[in-house]
Amino acid sequence: MRDLISLACDTCKQRNYTTTKNKKTQTDKFSIKKFCPKCRSHTVHKENKV
Repeated sequence: MRDLISLACDTCKQRNYTTTKNKKTQTDKFSIKKFCPKCRSHTVHKENKV
């Protein structure tokens, strides 16, 4: 039921975080503002497949 996804930085496209998401309740793409170690700032991270 839960899928493994990775979160990639929107500016540098580096995959920094992995998490899970429920496909039935969240059908749209997941995005959240998190810290990117390469950019050294808080940027938007969007969902990618692992």
